Amino acid sequence: MDIISRALGISGGYLNHKVIDNLSLDLKGGCFLGIIGPNGSGKSTFLKMMSRSLQPWEGAVEFGRKDIWRMRPKEFSRKVSFVSQETMINFSFSVREVVLMGRIPHLARFEPEGGRDFSAAEEALTLTDALYLKDKEIDSLSAGERQRVMIARSLAQEPELLYLDEPTSHLDIGHQIQILDLMKNLNRDKGLSVVVVLHDLNLAGEYCDEIVLLDKGRIFKKGPPEDVLTYRNIEAVYKTVVVVNKNPISSKPFITLVSAGALKCQRVSSS
Repeated sequence: MDIISRALGISGGYLNHKVIDNLSLDLKGGCFLGIIGPNGSGKSTFLKMMSRSLQPWEGAVEFGRKDIWRMRPKEFSRKVSFVSQETMINFSFSVREVVLMGRIPHLARFEPEGGRDFSAAEEALTLTDALYLKDKEIDSLSAGERQRVMIARSLAQEPELLYLDEPTSHLDIGHQIQILDLMKNLNRDKGLSVVVVLHDLNLAGEYCDEIVLLDKGRIFKKGPPEDVLTYRNIEAVYKTVVVVNKNPISSKPFITLVSAGALKCQRVSSS
């Protein structure tokens, strides 16, 4: 697969606090890449830099061999979409209006939405199990419902590359699986490139073809789930004891947390 986007030695953060430190990464077209790491490791900041939401202090980010900060915003937004952790919208738009905002990159200035735009919005709402919400006001929804609407807005944008920052954080387990199944199907059937930040290591191992483990703004380990999600890597970065086995159905890595109390009991029983 050709490289669709790349980070070239990027560093940066907020005010005088460096979060990302000289990070380089190639994203191949059709990838399903997971970004994991402890709080403060730079996961969200990295996605913001890759999606043109935050400019690096040093280095460059390219999409299609072009520096993304030299691309026109509409040109970039036709190709790349970003679903952030923040789902609040400060005005009482309807859900349909919010999802139609994803069509803005495809419209000329002052051009009204047409049939293709309404169709794309309805399809995106259907895919995210949110069509029944279309006439509700966005600020009346639960956090999980808003999350699905924001994902629908990005899908209505029809990007080639989709960044998602903790898309399952407000969702119940049923919708977590539904959303990640949807992303996997779009990745496989439509060639959508997906980069997703996940806190749940088991979801990352189950869905991602490759995983990047960040620590202190740098890549600690990159590779397929079975190479990254080892107990040694997890304990080194997260500073906690885990047991890693295989999921009995998928054979993907399955991580079990070990509490301090359980570990103490085990040591006592073994002595």
